[in-house]
Amino acid sequence: MTPQTHLALLLPGKRAQLIIASVPDVSPGAGEIAVKVRALAVNPFDRYVQAVGDVVTGYLAYPAVIGTDVAGEVVALGPGVSRFRIGDRVLGHAAGIEKCRNKAAEGGFQELVLLLAHMASPIPADLSFENAAVLPLGLSTAACGLFQKDFLALAPPRVDPVPTRETVLVWGGSSSVGSNAIQLARAAGYDVATTCSPANFDYVRQLGAAHVFDYRRPSVDAEIVDAMRGRQVVGAITIGKGAAAACMRILAQCEGRRFVAQASAPASFDDVTGTPGRWRKLLPALAKMVAGSIALKLLAKRTGLETKMIWGGSLIENEVGKMIYGAFLPEALSRKIYAAMPPSEVVGHGLQSISEAMARQRRGVSARKLVVTL
Repeated sequence: MTPQTHLALLLPGKRAQLIIASVPDVSPGAGEIAVKVRALAVNPFDRYVQAVGDVVTGYLAYPAVIGTDVAGEVVALGPGVSRFRIGDRVLGHAAGIEKCRNKAAEGGFQELVLLLAHMASPIPADLSFENAAVLPLGLSTAACGLFQKDFLALAPPRVDPVPTRETVLVWGGSSSVGSNAIQLARAAGYDVATTCSPANFDYVRQLGAAHVFDYRRPSVDAEIVDAMRGRQVVGAITIGKGAAAACMRILAQCEGRRFVAQASAPASFDDVTGTPGRWRKLLPALAKMVAGSIALKLLAKRTGLETKMIWGGSLIENEVGKMIYGAFLPEALSRKIYAAMPPSEVVGHGLQSISEAMARQRRGVSARKLVVTL
């Protein structure tokens, strides 16, 4: 019998160019499902793995398949899986580049992907694959920062939230992580104060933000501190350049827990590529990363705060993954109390369109997520 194959977008080695190749189908193991991918979304981290994988994912086995955000149809079930049936429409967080998994068959940028069943959720019939694909990594990263015990450790999200009369600060509310952090915090019963550009004020309010501020205003720190007077602030989750330092300054003047969960690193690798001469851009970026991390630690010590970088895949190995993808998201999507945001923008069809989507994202995207259909 001829082995079955499918197409995958392979990263053959560190800093290599992505190539499309046929790879063998792999049957799902215990606790896994096989999903025929109908849509996938791109994230900044996909570019980082390709360009600076020797720095950020030095453990990665090659050839690798990158990509995290997928939606499609279940075509096979592994032993012990009872949550799903063949033909179910699902979204999922593909874990192929996680150190705990490190398997090409579990990377998202391919026609057939293996997903951990506890990191997948059924989606309702009226939610398109391309819209569903925007969720996984943004959702996972926000959940890690909000609910993990070593971060903000908030109460779990519920489809019928119980108000806590406490407030979470989300810096960068119109981003993918921010859009999910706002919704998750509201579902957990917390009020949300957030920042974004004025063009996105209505957008973040529709997601549930109660207080919205223009992050570019010189007086934004004072405005947030003033708005939070008399309120208990349970911490902050930050996305974007300078966000962590700003939230440290703000929380130092607020009542409540002084913890900043960082979804963005102190420096960007956006200008670094895998081409010859990369060190001319990589070394300054690494220097900024080290200097920025030291500066944040010193600021945290001076203000009496805690701060920590989020790793968006860490929920795979703790209770938060099952909490989000099993206990909360399926019913929340079905009852339409959780929205697949930010809105999707389909860049093209087929694996060959992924590189263009990544290039466009590198140039900058606001309040939307770039998607490729298969």
